[in-house]
Amino acid sequence: MLWPFNHFRKPRLALAGTIEAIYGMIVTQAREPKFYRDLGVPDTVNGRFDLLLLHLWLLLRRLRTVAQGGAELSQGLFDRFCEDMDDNLREMGVGDQTVPKRMRAFGEAFYGRVQAYDQAIAAGTEALAQAICKNILNGAGLDQARRLAAYAIAADADLGQAGDAALLQGSFRFPAPLREDETS
Repeated sequence: MLWPFNHFRKPRLALAGTIEAIYGMIVTQAREPKFYRDLGVPDTVNGRFDLLLLHLWLLLRRLRTVAQGGAELSQGLFDRFCEDMDDNLREMGVGDQTVPKRMRAFGEAFYGRVQAYDQAIAAGTEALAQAICKNILNGAGLDQARRLAAYAIAADADLGQAGDAALLQGSFRFPAPLREDETS
């Protein structure tokens, strides 16, 4: 399912602080050293991008179920993600004429991974591990991908337990990355 985003509508001003806080939580979680040190995520621009997408997907997936305000918050988070990617490209020295092409590639990556992860999580842990192995671990490290899939399923369950108000106010937490002795 594609996200029903209207890329031209701006979120209400009241949401701006919440969007910034939640996006900051996503970025902070995606930078957690355990993912790179213990779970095999490549500590590269692409590895960090893919881990950011995984966490954004997890939250947007949960926000689909929030009837009042979920779509607006999802749109705002997606817009913030796009702004962040644009800013990062410009900071890396990518020229103005190349930025749109790169942004299109980011969008394609986002929608492709959302579709892959949505289908995989519906099919079970092993399917999600396969999708994570392909998209985040560059096809290597299936055992680590299984651990990342277990983490993603735990995060999905935690987000599912969070109340709608907690999600909309940004008063939830992602779980800590799983240690090796926490998976089976």
